[in-house]
Amino acid sequence: MDMHTVVVGTSGTTAEDVVAVARHGARVELSATAVEALAAARLIVDALAAKPEPVYGVSTGFGALASRHISPELRAQLQRNIVRSHAAGMGPRVEREVVRALMFLRLKTVASGHTGVRPEVAQTMADLLNAGITPVVHEYGSLGCSGDLAPLSHCALALMGEGEAEGPDGTVRPAGELLAAHGIAPVELREKEGLALLNGTDGMLGMLVMALADLRNLYTSADITAALSLEALLGTDKVLAPELHAIRPHPGQGVSADNMLRVLAGSGLTGHHQDDAPRVQDAYSVRCAPQVNGAGRDTLDYAAVVAGRELASSVDNPVVLPDGRVESNGNFHGAPVAYVLDFLAIVAADLGSICERRTDRLLDKNRSHGLPPFLADDAGVDSGLMIAQYTQAALVSEMKRLAVPASADSIPSSAMQEDHVSMGWSAARKLRTAVDNLARIVAVELYAATRAVEIRAAEGLTPAPASQAAVDALRAAGAEGPGPDRFLAPDLAAADTFVREGRLVAAVEPVTGPLA
Repeated sequence: MDMHTVVVGTSGTTAEDVVAVARHGARVELSATAVEALAAARLIVDALAAKPEPVYGVSTGFGALASRHISPELRAQLQRNIVRSHAAGMGPRVEREVVRALMFLRLKTVASGHTGVRPEVAQTMADLLNAGITPVVHEYGSLGCSGDLAPLSHCALALMGEGEAEGPDGTVRPAGELLAAHGIAPVELREKEGLALLNGTDGMLGMLVMALADLRNLYTSADITAALSLEALLGTDKVLAPELHAIRPHPGQGVSADNMLRVLAGSGLTGHHQDDAPRVQDAYSVRCAPQVNGAGRDTLDYAAVVAGRELASSVDNPVVLPDGRVESNGNFHGAPVAYVLDFLAIVAADLGSICERRTDRLLDKNRSHGLPPFLADDAGVDSGLMIAQYTQAALVSEMKRLAVPASADSIPSSAMQEDHVSMGWSAARKLRTAVDNLARIVAVELYAATRAVEIRAAEGLTPAPASQAAVDALRAAGAEGPGPDRFLAPDLAAADTFVREGRLVAAVEPVTGPLA
């Protein structure tokens, strides 16, 4: 558990805080101003609950049943029932980090003072996070409107001491047992509280925030592997000159070109060894790497803007406004988040595709400018990296399927009351698979490119200092260099971990300086 503490106030949170809580177990505390805002909003809800006039979410049913006025003696049952009935997810369990992000982001909105939830309910949410209790949430159940209903319902169910949850030791037990073991009293929900715990975009937003963190690392890693491949193919680094990218001023393009240029600084391979097979230009997958990587970087920046706006939002229906009104709204619709989740799956697929094309070029003796077939030690006796590229190609093919947008679909629900939905949760789930696949694809290119650079070095050509640092660090991580065929899966797994954990970037930055 991270000893860092995240203080939840009334005005949103940061992406860094989401990652700290979700992945690193940072503790959560409610600020004094948040507690005051919670109490003030609750007074408004209590006053409305005491009036004879029906108020949606306070004294009525929900969704298509909103026309029924609920008498006071049934309102606690109403709040329990909405949680129980909406906790209807199915399929495999969702990852612990996703559930923690979802819980934390719901707490963030609750603490804003716009939901009408009592301070003690918010404190119990924080207590569950701090105790490492993670409700069991299932893969299927959210349409992304009204928010992530089923996933959030499973979390709310655990607050009530019902359903199942995973303890800090990883064992799944009845939630009531886990709460009791940690001295946490289950909550007794009152007017509006059940609805307020369910009605948000927290799951899809949490997955967006974590995907952005992962993709930032993978895009920098892909700049490095592109530079290594260019070097191994005896390409020219002249196409990376800043003046060329200044005349097409997409910000990400210039960043990627600069990253590649810094990795290649001091190389004895680039642009000097084309006498045997002269070429005017390198292939697109080599020459246009900054343009493709950079366009993806710009897409990440746009997605981060959307995530930042969402992190600053209070998503609930109805909401408590500062002037005391409680108003219905449509802010729970996940379209803004769903669109960028799908956009990221598209650019991730294209980045994977260009990485695979460079790998294939490194292995093809007709296009690799003197490298042995498949980078094999004794071609014919050895197959080298032939099947590693097959694996990479299979991953790329799946990435293309995952790039088909979920947000272009909508399926009506709730007796046509919810007749247009975002499918943002589905977009987020497939993006997580795409990010995992992209890490593997970049790892295969890294493994092939470092082997090719070592083969060039054995011929007397000197790689760039940053390239050599990448080779040395990867070998130290357990991915072996050129030689006769061996069991290859462990080497590829080591390369995958090396990339995924950011160790490739960390290996070259002492030479290049910080890369963007």
